[in-house]
Amino acid sequence: MNDLTIAEKASLTSGASLWTTKTVDRVGLPSITLSDGPHGVRRQIVGGDHLGIGQSIPATCMPPAVALGSSWDADLLRGVGAALGTEARSLGVQVLLGPGINIKRSPLCGRNFEYLSEDPLVSGVLGAALVDGLQSRGVGAALKHFAANNQETNRLRVSAEVDERTLREIYLAGFEHVVRHARPWTVMCAYNKVNGEYASQNHWLLTEVLREEWGFDGLVMSDWGAVDDRVAGVRAGLDLEMPTSGGITDAQLVEAVRDGRLDPELLDLAARRVIALVERAREAQPDAVRPAPAGDSRFPHAGTPAFTKAYADAQAGGGVAIAVEGAEEHHRLAREVAGQCAVLLKNDGVLPLTPSASVAVVGELARTPRYQGAGSSQIIPTRLDDALTELRALARTDLPFAPGYRLDGGEPDQALLDEARAVAEAADVTVVFLGLPEGEESEGYDRTHLDLPAGQRAVLDAVTATATRTVVVLSNGGVVAVSEWDANVAAILEGWLLGQAGGGAVADILFGVVNPSGRLAETIPLRLEDTPSYLNFPGDPDEVRYGEGVFVGYRYHDAVNGEVSYPFGHGLSYTSFAYSDLAVSVRGTDEEIEVEVAALVTNTGGRHGREVAQLYVSAPSATVRRPVRELRGFTKVALEPGESAEVRFTLTYRDFSFFDVVGGRWVAEPGTARVHVGASSRDLRLSAEVTLDVAGRRPVLTPDSPLGDWFADAAGRTALLGWMREPSRFLTDDYVKTIGSIPLNRLARFPGSKIDPDGLDELAARVRDDRP
Repeated sequence: MNDLTIAEKASLTSGASLWTTKTVDRVGLPSITLSDGPHGVRRQIVGGDHLGIGQSIPATCMPPAVALGSSWDADLLRGVGAALGTEARSLGVQVLLGPGINIKRSPLCGRNFEYLSEDPLVSGVLGAALVDGLQSRGVGAALKHFAANNQETNRLRVSAEVDERTLREIYLAGFEHVVRHARPWTVMCAYNKVNGEYASQNHWLLTEVLREEWGFDGLVMSDWGAVDDRVAGVRAGLDLEMPTSGGITDAQLVEAVRDGRLDPELLDLAARRVIALVERAREAQPDAVRPAPAGDSRFPHAGTPAFTKAYADAQAGGGVAIAVEGAEEHHRLAREVAGQCAVLLKNDGVLPLTPSASVAVVGELARTPRYQGAGSSQIIPTRLDDALTELRALARTDLPFAPGYRLDGGEPDQALLDEARAVAEAADVTVVFLGLPEGEESEGYDRTHLDLPAGQRAVLDAVTATATRTVVVLSNGGVVAVSEWDANVAAILEGWLLGQAGGGAVADILFGVVNPSGRLAETIPLRLEDTPSYLNFPGDPDEVRYGEGVFVGYRYHDAVNGEVSYPFGHGLSYTSFAYSDLAVSVRGTDEEIEVEVAALVTNTGGRHGREVAQLYVSAPSATVRRPVRELRGFTKVALEPGESAEVRFTLTYRDFSFFDVVGGRWVAEPGTARVHVGASSRDLRLSAEVTLDVAGRRPVLTPDSPLGDWFADAAGRTALLGWMREPSRFLTDDYVKTIGSIPLNRLARFPGSKIDPDGLDELAARVRDDRP
């Protein structure tokens, strides 16, 4: 730092190109390479762009986050992260842009395929596992998009208007978990504003919360093109603007330092964090991070010799031929992972298919799979399996097939319908592949409905009108409504988007090679109108109000006891599981309280399977409205037939708490809480009561506090009654209910008041000092 000029320091805080940081050759500082993710390494070559239009190098396309979230398996995601790290390293990438852990506030968000869950615990635990795995290979994660980035509509300008309690409990909690437990190298700020301030220049988010409260010690980068005011960004704690600004914002920083608008120590701090990231990457990849070769600023500043040669060949017009490290092994891993992500929503016994069954396949998606979302995360796969080929391989016969519809999502085609009907009529079971066309969901825009395309609905109706038993396999990055046709089919497999090996994974599940173990990480509603954000999504042109507060996803549906198609946490298996022997113990008091919960899960069926045991808490509250229950723990166990396993959870003070905005802290209130263990938010097998020995909410009493708050606080009530000029027979509890909302300093000015208005500040200070 001492050897750098102001201009050089400023230059380090923005990119050198679309994907690289700047070098300072004079002091021997190299650059590093960043690459899009998060479910694969999108290492672009010449002509690349942020939204994936340009060519990129083939890499393993793992199941996207919409599928990974349904695995509920941290160990599995740790393995995915490690595989991504291995490939990133082999392609000369030091930071992979992911994972994305934003909450699925609405099923209409066009980028939901890139996010894990509607619940912050699932998002946080699984996000931390991905970061752990990735960084175990010496590749940094970029945790994104911080924060409240829950829609694509007007995403670069819209202000997410969210109260602090909702932010803390829902939209920041997952980020907090990942930062505290996995220590990501970098955090990427979001495009949008949060309560009127761009996330890229929001000091409260980037410094007060992220660094000072959570202890984040890495680098904060912008999303690509998210910076509005670069000087304000440095003041707020934004270290690196991406991509390059062509030197424009670098000059703005230099000018701001020279004219006194920017403290030079803040510029030093941002530059120091960039240097620290480069050094961290060089230490992790000593043979890859090095200064750029002279004479070509576009050349990658990192990479293996094989990549360097291939990139040079591409620049010379020779094309690209790179064998990413671990490609074959990772394809097998991708199939295994996908098999644990698909969710069996419904099954009347038709699944698994038997080798002797007469089976037909309908739906173009069986032959032409949709396996990932659109936008900046698009991966060119090293290979691609389709379900039709894989089903035929397992069936060892040429299963009859009819495409049924066109992939453009257009109107029904009568010739295709007739062909599908004829194929179905000749089969005992017909597997129908349905889903969303690529144009229905993407980064950059939101969906407007939850329906399947008209052509697909028509072919499903044609098939179910025959005598065949119908199995539906869905391919979609966001929830689709199933309520209108659910009753007409025998089974539904929610396949989400399953990556390049998803076709084989679906075949494995349908034929019983793999026992499905995915569980819903988001609620499937009956209708769009039933979703909590329906009236506030995507909001007005310049702002969106999070009017549902903390009641997101299942928290809302369970609070209103609303009917849903399939609840949060739901998923079936080819075996069955029983829960028993619930044991709950409590130790400690107040913020040291811990509750140990244990239960026995037994495989009561006839085959090996995996069960996700889920722990929910119903916490008492006298002062704020809280969800009926909230997920506070989960674990996935693998069991042989007849085998049992004990599942254990430890709950802390935070697990029973809400965020008290006035006091600025997490608060658990005294009373009786209930813990539930079960298989979904609506399938609670065991429950027990827990008495919480905690102090509860203690409002800060001031002269402006209402009389009711003073009387609700034991110390405040005693002090106030002692301060009065004479006791008042009117200040009974019932009377206080009537006038309890009046601030004390105003009540003191009422004619005949017994409260001495002089010295109320002293009284409030005395109460604070007397509190235990």
